[in-house]
Amino acid sequence: MCVRHGRWQLDADADQELEHLDLRSLPEVVAAQRRVAGVARRAVRSGVEPERVFALAYAVVARWWEQALYWEEEKVWPRRLHQVAGGNAGGELERWRIVGRDAVIFPEVVAVADAVLDPAMAQLVWADSGEERPRPLPADGAFCRALGERVGRPWLGPLAATDYGGPLIAWMGTVIRLRRHPEGRSGPYARFDENLWWVRQELQPASMAAQLRVWAGEKKAPGSGTNWRAAVPAEQRFLITNLLGEAEEQVMLLRGAQVGPTADAARYLLETLSRGTELLDQALVQIMAAAVNAGVGLEDVARWARLSPDEAAEILGTYRGADGQ
Repeated sequence: MCVRHGRWQLDADADQELEHLDLRSLPEVVAAQRRVAGVARRAVRSGVEPERVFALAYAVVARWWEQALYWEEEKVWPRRLHQVAGGNAGGELERWRIVGRDAVIFPEVVAVADAVLDPAMAQLVWADSGEERPRPLPADGAFCRALGERVGRPWLGPLAATDYGGPLIAWMGTVIRLRRHPEGRSGPYARFDENLWWVRQELQPASMAAQLRVWAGEKKAPGSGTNWRAAVPAEQRFLITNLLGEAEEQVMLLRGAQVGPTADAARYLLETLSRGTELLDQALVQIMAAAVNAGVGLEDVARWARLSPDEAAEILGTYRGADGQ
């Protein structure tokens, strides 16, 4: 970003005509850039590379950006997006959401980076987890409420707290594991589980250039059924991704959970496993419905789901009856 001229430089490798975005009408984005140096110094004092902290924060906020399409309470980002688009994103909203994303979400990225470096915020995560008496992270947890306040969205807490497959919950899980197992754990994945700033590859935001290539390809063959992304609506793909990610996070939360009183450990294990199973069942139905609606034969879908055609038809009939599709 060029603070002096109020410009956000765009990816030169992306196949689009703009070189920069005009931020002169968005002083909060320029102000956020001035805060970066302070947050970076805080990271260094904490013994971590600033780039790692900002990469985590970027992954967290970019995920919120995708979810925000369905957040009625979100008013800030649409305003900023229209401003960087010259006043109105209009009929090119999807393209502008790709081109303008990084500039629009930048103030929140800086705020989240600052928050995850704060020991007091990590202590809230630990308290939400039940400390030495493990419990599932609550939807109204103190950490996510405080984080919502920090990004100027008091209503965000429950939404962030229940995004189980996202990078924020993964970070919270690492905070908890490090508190419960300060001596570290063995196994091939321990070095990742114990790295507070590691973002799994599938949770790293796609670049603007990559998103534009996908968007251009989908425009050439909308709904053609030639590939999954073209045949399945974006909203349904997003829902499936969330369900699978949430189920994975539920399983990750079980690592090291077999401690403490028998009743407490059994309750935590069973409740978390039950939640994971429920999420996988929902994902199964969504994927079956998406495949059938895209033209895949019911018998094939049933076989892949290890169901009889009659069972698959009954499940899909219930699904369609529930949502009217």
